[in-house]
Amino acid sequence: MYYQSIINLSARLIFFGLLLIASCSKNESREPDLGLEKEPPVSAPFEDLDTLATNDWWNRDSNEIVNLKVPREEAIAFGIYTVSEKVLKLSAQLFPLYPNETREVRLEIKKEDKWQVIQKQSVNDIGWSALFRIENWDSSIDIPYRLRHAEGAVFEGLIRKDPINKQEIVLAALSCNSNKDRGPRSHYLRNIRHQDPDLLFFAGDQSYDHQEHTAAWLKFGLQFRDLFRDRPCITIPDDHDIGQGNLWGENGKISKIAAGNDGGYFFHKDYVKMVERCQTAHLPDPYDPTPIEQGIGVYYTNVNIGGVDFAIVEDRKFKSGPNGKIPQQGPRPDHIRNPDYDPASVDVEGLVLLGNRQLEFLNRWAEKKEGVAMKAVLSQTGFCGGAHLHGSQDNRLHADMDSNGWPQTGRKKALQAIKKANAVHIAGDQHLATIIHHGIEDFGDGPWAFVVPAIVNNYYSRWWWPLEKELINSPLPNNELPWTGQFFDGFNNKITMHAYANPDSPSNGAGYGLIRFNKNNKEVTFECWPREEDVSSSVARQFSGWPKTITLD
Repeated sequence: MYYQSIINLSARLIFFGLLLIASCSKNESREPDLGLEKEPPVSAPFEDLDTLATNDWWNRDSNEIVNLKVPREEAIAFGIYTVSEKVLKLSAQLFPLYPNETREVRLEIKKEDKWQVIQKQSVNDIGWSALFRIENWDSSIDIPYRLRHAEGAVFEGLIRKDPINKQEIVLAALSCNSNKDRGPRSHYLRNIRHQDPDLLFFAGDQSYDHQEHTAAWLKFGLQFRDLFRDRPCITIPDDHDIGQGNLWGENGKISKIAAGNDGGYFFHKDYVKMVERCQTAHLPDPYDPTPIEQGIGVYYTNVNIGGVDFAIVEDRKFKSGPNGKIPQQGPRPDHIRNPDYDPASVDVEGLVLLGNRQLEFLNRWAEKKEGVAMKAVLSQTGFCGGAHLHGSQDNRLHADMDSNGWPQTGRKKALQAIKKANAVHIAGDQHLATIIHHGIEDFGDGPWAFVVPAIVNNYYSRWWWPLEKELINSPLPNNELPWTGQFFDGFNNKITMHAYANPDSPSNGAGYGLIRFNKNNKEVTFECWPREEDVSSSVARQFSGWPKTITLD
């Protein structure tokens, strides 16, 4: 009887053990509970914006921008960072998360061949990014990092040491990532990785899907993340990023016109804040963080890379809108099509370009000398009207208020501050690469500027194509391009054109800029590479007019 009881008990234990094993096996093979039947934890504060990535986003049909329903081990799209004044700032960008998934993301660094968690942060459901800020960062050594979400998603990269011992600091600058081409950016990755710059700068229009920024920003990140996973990167949003064809921010007022030419932001303030958070949170802390109207933040600041100090300027945020402030002399308030108009008539008292806050920042930055060998200003667009034909060859404009050639008084103040710093200016936006030596009071007494080409130039291309009567002193000697030399732009600003890459250039004028800062000789070399050129080839050629080396006094 005793032995029979033992046998029965053993049989029961075996039976329940088998049930437990089967249950565990079943649980291991089952898909994780993502909470698809639940309401999202956070509802979007805006309507008809970012619909692909907000609320119950998993119920949306597939879209042409990017696949948002990725395997969960791919939930981290990329990381992007800068280091300044011993402070690391790194943004983790995730794909949209399901209701039951954790919102925690971890930053780990590798020391002595072991990974260590150094910070945990929460992912914001609006934009799906998280910011890490680490003080007392050791900039003297390369440090591998990785971002982790849940148990499976990982994104790895490298925080580079500050290249203070290098005599040449190299910046790669890009702009205008048109959605007319949603394919990979393999030419750019191949060329820029070969040239191995110390810093990347994306000057704006990373997104052209006006009302779907998160999906478009993720697409941009997938295209370029293998460049910025292992080097510092500056990204600043421009008009298309925040959903407008043009932007005159006018200190954050609400625009009543979709075109925005009355000044201000047309879309919901929280949409604008989301765009700026995703694109600029990883930049060094702003010089003055005081928000503008609607509680929209600011990000103007500076970052020192290897002894080259880069000021980052918001040349759209405070700028006045033209509608209602100047006499309209064309088909649009911002386009002048009148050969007899007086440029002085549009330089109305009270108009703003950079605004007093940023001018104060630039003037103080100009005085900073310690640890600085050279300086550059980075912004969205150029400080003159550097194009004549807009969108098509039959659309000649005499002046374009979207450029920073207007208002002229504000342009003068900006250029004086840049010149005071003995800095060069790097920008994008124009879909037309140019090298221009600005004039403030006279030709050539202002700073040099390089506006880099569009990444994709099959959307609203522009041409430098002056009329004969506009040639003041042209062409420049020993220059292979026909329309170089001294000109008045459409606002009567003095400029000297040294190089331009019209859309009939190789790669349709698409490409990127490479800027080399030689600290020993105080020389800056502007390079401009067509998109489809292989820079590793011994016969690789830049656009006509490049390279151009200048010496800073």
